[in-house]
Amino acid sequence: MAVVNQYKFVGVDNSTTGSALTPFGSGVPAVNETIVIKSILVTSAGTPTVTVTNNSITAIKSTQLTANTTTELLTQPLIVEGGKTFTVQASTSDSFDVAISYLNIKKEVTT
Repeated sequence: MAVVNQYKFVGVDNSTTGSALTPFGSGVPAVNETIVIKSILVTSAGTPTVTVTNNSITAIKSTQLTANTTTELLTQPLIVEGGKTFTVQASTSDSFDVAISYLNIKKEVTT
């Protein structure tokens, strides 16, 4: 079995829907993956609070954001285990952008 480490970035533009964002596609990293999130940057046109959910647990609930200002939500890395759901949601439907820098640790079967 080989382990592949990939440093990645994903950005999501939520244009006023107010729904939960799943920045890793379906919201679930594959079972053979572990994601280590280093940075979650958020920018909003309004002043919502932001909720980050990891495996149905509220991991981060921010204070109210300042409009048109970028805010870093993490002070320590956040781990998302394979097969677990990860979402980011704003409390209002204002235009809202999320930028995530992370390490994807992927276990691959080699033959």
